[in-house]
Amino acid sequence: MEHITLLLGIVIITALVFDFTNGFHDTANAMATTISTGALKPKTAVAMSAVLNLVGAFMSVEVAKTISKGLVNEEGIQPEVIFAALVGAILWNLVTWLVGLPSSSSHALMGGLIGAAVASAGLGAVNGSVVVTKVLIPAVAAPIVAGVASMLAAKVTYKLNGKVGEKTSAKGYKAGQIASAGLVSLAHGTNDAQKTMGIITLALVAGGALAPGSNPPVWVIVSAGMAIAMGTYLGGWRIIRTLGSGLTDLHPQQGFAAQTSAASVILASSHLGFSLSTTHACSGAVMGAGLGRKGGVVRWSTATRMFVAWGLTLPAAALVSAGAELVMRTGDIGVAAVALFLVASCVAIWLISRRQVVDHTNVNGADAEEAEQPGVVTTAIAAVAVPPAAGTTAAVTDEDLKATIPAATASPQAPTAPAAAV
Repeated sequence: MEHITLLLGIVIITALVFDFTNGFHDTANAMATTISTGALKPKTAVAMSAVLNLVGAFMSVEVAKTISKGLVNEEGIQPEVIFAALVGAILWNLVTWLVGLPSSSSHALMGGLIGAAVASAGLGAVNGSVVVTKVLIPAVAAPIVAGVASMLAAKVTYKLNGKVGEKTSAKGYKAGQIASAGLVSLAHGTNDAQKTMGIITLALVAGGALAPGSNPPVWVIVSAGMAIAMGTYLGGWRIIRTLGSGLTDLHPQQGFAAQTSAASVILASSHLGFSLSTTHACSGAVMGAGLGRKGGVVRWSTATRMFVAWGLTLPAAALVSAGAELVMRTGDIGVAAVALFLVASCVAIWLISRRQVVDHTNVNGADAEEAEQPGVVTTAIAAVAVPPAAGTTAAVTDEDLKATIPAATASPQAPTAPAAAV
């Protein structure tokens, strides 16, 4: 193993922590639709995803080369810069996980690296052409391409199975979902695990432990693969809930179409060395599949919040990382202060998450707040519904209100009741 200093060791450990957060943050990309349609039990799904993430980490190093050799200029980059980049990326991952938004771990890492590099060495430290061609363009293209492909695949799927009963075809597609989810997990390993490999390799070059232009050593590949696999097994249940049922309602046919389309896009980008956001590809595919079924809808309020998070990822991580780099210029005290801030922030976010626990037991359940919110139609019907008899406190549900429509139509002289609380 290369000669590693204490600071370089801290950077490597922090990089593996980021890889761990990447694993549970992005588990939803592979397994959200499989879990939401019931194709696999939640714990079985994340275990399968973890194993295939590990396998995928050994299949290619093209994306790792993009980060370690192309995104920033290796000359002049110190280990402190990389540590600062990881601080911004980890905190953004945890904040978006806390609120259940499927943002890009990849863009958090690259935003952190860009912000720290600019704060340290100026704009010249970043290769702008690489950022545009291999980061920004894929960020825009991935959800569009995956979404269109998924929508068309879902439409074709329903057309081909038009003469087969819904329940019969659903059973077959649940089996197909398991295979396609495995493919997405494999693709995720070939793309996202390599980003940590690239950042560790860049740190080793910056610390003088590797020659410039070196490929990731075997121990880096193994450790990065293990870290992302362990994080995946932990399961990012909050984001799984959002992507699996909060964005749209999926049937097994749609889940199969979404996962197959997303996997194809991710594997193609890994082969070309594009540092693609698997979150963007998978989210786009889910929305496309939602629109691919007749009568299917996308919850655009949730999608809008997700788009806002996507837009904020690069600049937010960059700003935090730039601030961390400036603090660390004070020397060892600055490095210690940033490390303490990172640990304290992680603990605080975890404690906040314990106030409302989301795990494998309730990942498919609706949030209580969402369950209590009435729709516009429900509220309107409640305004003319006959109230319960005096002395009773029956809760009015959507089904109860639907049952009152024929009666209200047949008896136009029925007395108008005050608006009921639903």
